[in-house]
Amino acid sequence: MKNKLRHACVGPLILSVVTACSGGMDQPMQAAEEPQAPEPMGSPAVAERVLEQIHYIKASNTGFGDQFGTGGTLLGDAVALSDNGSTLAVGATFEASASAGIDGDQADDSVYGAGAVYVFSSDDGEWTQQAYIKASNPGLTDNFGYAVELSEDGDTLAVSAYFEASGATGVNADQADDSIPQAGAVYVFTRNGDSWSQQAYLKASNTGHLPDNPNEIGDGDQFGFAIALSDDGDTLAVGAIAEDGGDSNDPTDNSLLSAGAVYVFERSGDAWTQDTYLKPSNAGQGDLFGYSLALSADANTLVVGSYDEDGSLAGNNDVQNDDQNGSGAVYVFERNGEDWAQTAYLKGSYVERNDSIGVVVDISDDGSTLVSTALDEDSFATGINPVPEPDWESDTSTGGVYVFVRDGDGWAQEAYLKASNTGREDWFGSRLELSGDGNTLVAGAQLEDSGASGIDGVQDDDGAQEAGAAYLFTRDAGVWSQRAYIKGSNTEAYDEFGSTLSLSRDGRLLAIGARGEDSGATGVDGDQADNSVAEAGAVYLFSF
Repeated sequence: MKNKLRHACVGPLILSVVTACSGGMDQPMQAAEEPQAPEPMGSPAVAERVLEQIHYIKASNTGFGDQFGTGGTLLGDAVALSDNGSTLAVGATFEASASAGIDGDQADDSVYGAGAVYVFSSDDGEWTQQAYIKASNPGLTDNFGYAVELSEDGDTLAVSAYFEASGATGVNADQADDSIPQAGAVYVFTRNGDSWSQQAYLKASNTGHLPDNPNEIGDGDQFGFAIALSDDGDTLAVGAIAEDGGDSNDPTDNSLLSAGAVYVFERSGDAWTQDTYLKPSNAGQGDLFGYSLALSADANTLVVGSYDEDGSLAGNNDVQNDDQNGSGAVYVFERNGEDWAQTAYLKGSYVERNDSIGVVVDISDDGSTLVSTALDEDSFATGINPVPEPDWESDTSTGGVYVFVRDGDGWAQEAYLKASNTGREDWFGSRLELSGDGNTLVAGAQLEDSGASGIDGVQDDDGAQEAGAAYLFTRDAGVWSQRAYIKGSNTEAYDEFGSTLSLSRDGRLLAIGARGEDSGATGVDGDQADNSVAEAGAVYLFSF
């Protein structure tokens, strides 16, 4: 659906926000080499790298409408690579098995939208499915697998189910409550050897609103709409975009409908506790704070997107107003000891009304480079640092990406990036991934229309509506350039290739999801031309 992002607020995926919102390649591919240590971006090895697709991955129980590898705006972030590139987790939020736990019955199909997560592991470049993971309390349209995150070593996995309905609060509470639809939950799993188990079931400390009348339903906060996990797996940030708090010191305030909130959890040993409840300095009704999240490797820097925030002033500033509806904002929080504080409020230099900056955010390992998308930015400019025309009323949603770097105690905009083939309603930047050093960036454009396939094909044929694409950028001495234009090996209309992305720390391994891909194949490197199972979804692995 190609509309302004905020128009989607009235759709079925964000019900509680309503009142706040103003061809085929059949042969097996060569095994991937294991990712190597990063090289300086100016080195010949980096300059001479070749990007190529190495695997095509499907679920073990491919099903109609499961959307394996789902993601993109309003549809989560369901692909995660461990930083070391050896483990891949993929969510399928509409998978329908009623089984619970690890490696249960995959063929049940009795609970629509319960969701599942599939874990794949690599042994010398050979990928196999290691586990099929379900929530401990699967429920109708819970959307388990909506967002997935892995620790650096791949041994800790966080999974959100943002429509889960328990009214419980805290850690490992009553999962069977079901009193607050769309309350949301996050599940933590750990791996010992090759075996996975659920470690924790996390809820907010102020889960939604219980109904005043027993004949009414509760008001869910959509806890788990976004999640971010530290390298060691011991710090987890969770966004709840429909949370209504107006006071960071009073989680029961509920004076600002769908202002949004972020919760930070800490693990000590095997035990999880909620550490912090975060609100921005200018919390506003319908801002959807917590829509996107990113943590530095040490978890001391947290970036939060609030795509429907209304401030009008560009740059890094302390002046906040509500003069530019839906422009969006990015907030940076820093942790000093046990205390968190907001240290920056960022806008892109060209952000205008309804541009939606903050839809996606990411940050480098050391916390010195961050990126964010203005998904509904409307300029038809292309390339690096173009000067766009004033255009907020044109409603084209081409999309733009901003790069910010630390500048002393503050932040400065380093670059403004556009696709090489900017198109109307392509949603360039619908997903973003930075390498650990911040020198490699991949941007998805899930609604791009070219019918090309593979690397650097014809960009302007527009023969496959909403086929999707991804773009690879690299930075050398502060200068950004586009290195590749990426399509799947079996491009078709409405595949939405690029709807989700993940990149290994060294930038050498890239996973790209296509939530609408239609092959009925299962496993690794199956028949891509099958097309018998609509919107089954697929994930493509690339080496660089």
